[in-house]
Amino acid sequence: MIPMVNLKAQYAEIKDEIERGFAETIENCSFILGPNVQAFEKEAADYLGVKHAIGCASGTDALHLALLAEGIGPGDEVITSAFTFIATAEAIKYVGATPVFVDIDAQTFNISAENIAQAITARTRAVMPVHLFGQPADLPAIKALCEKHNLKLIEDCAQSFGASIDGRQTGSFGHAAGFSFFPSKNLGCFGDGGLVTTNSDAAADKIKQYRNHGSSVRYYHEVVGYNSRLDELQAVVLRTKLKRIDQYNAARRHAAHLYSELMADLNLTTPHEDGLGIHVYHQYTLLSDRRDEVMKALQDRRIACAVYYPVPLHQQNVFKADCAGVSLPVTEDVAARCFSLPICSALSDDTVQEIVGVIRGVLTA
Repeated sequence: MIPMVNLKAQYAEIKDEIERGFAETIENCSFILGPNVQAFEKEAADYLGVKHAIGCASGTDALHLALLAEGIGPGDEVITSAFTFIATAEAIKYVGATPVFVDIDAQTFNISAENIAQAITARTRAVMPVHLFGQPADLPAIKALCEKHNLKLIEDCAQSFGASIDGRQTGSFGHAAGFSFFPSKNLGCFGDGGLVTTNSDAAADKIKQYRNHGSSVRYYHEVVGYNSRLDELQAVVLRTKLKRIDQYNAARRHAAHLYSELMADLNLTTPHEDGLGIHVYHQYTLLSDRRDEVMKALQDRRIACAVYYPVPLHQQNVFKADCAGVSLPVTEDVAARCFSLPICSALSDDTVQEIVGVIRGVLTA
């Protein structure tokens, strides 16, 4: 079996360091917002080039807390992508705002400044671009548009830890950003975990309050908050992996480029790198009119593959009330033809060649 992400192989390389960290944490009995969480927040902020990095319980919570901290609420509209995991839009709904979905670029699968501009109304308060599959959205253009219209820019970086534009990390461009540490992410923990980044002292103070039951001082509560704290044991894992994130991302990029090179002559569309930033390949996603045939052949060989995402958010039942009459032709076309192959830092060249061999067998038969 070839999995989408070989977490066992990655764990084998760092097992001793993680288990030492676990043992020390258990011995110290400091489990909630302890020294590893504090150290990880400082190390992540330094790596990402931001003033504040605040751990929380999940990537979904990270986006939710970011929106709350920036004052987004009922009656507001937030422009975002329909071609993403539902957490992006869930966070918008959590604060009582309305997600406004715009179409994606046919090559990058990210929303563009041009499409965002056409959707701005008097109720628009924020834009939430998603750096989908690890490819940075056009943040310079989107940020300029937000500044022109006095809109909050909140980045969804759930899939882009380590991606950058001109040496500047995603998560450092907007008013705030949310990261996910779901196990399969480029930087993943051993459960759920998230991070909010911001350069605003005021927003950081609010996020820290909200994540800890609305409290800045123990047993004194200024607002109704949430229980959304990054676990100390997860912070041990994240600190261990953060030291190696550039190595992990380089290995993903190597595997992705080998895939694309080996399939350049086949009748399918390999991922596009627009040259704007560094793509870190959280997913390696292709387009094919023969998707079902290819996926069946892979599955028959016990090679994992997946469709991210088969039903765009504007077509989901839960958003029908917000999306009556909405048509996003590029999003719908991509969703009908996309599929993703195994990609991770432990993926060998031989395994890439084996996977491509199966695909070639289908498309050249």
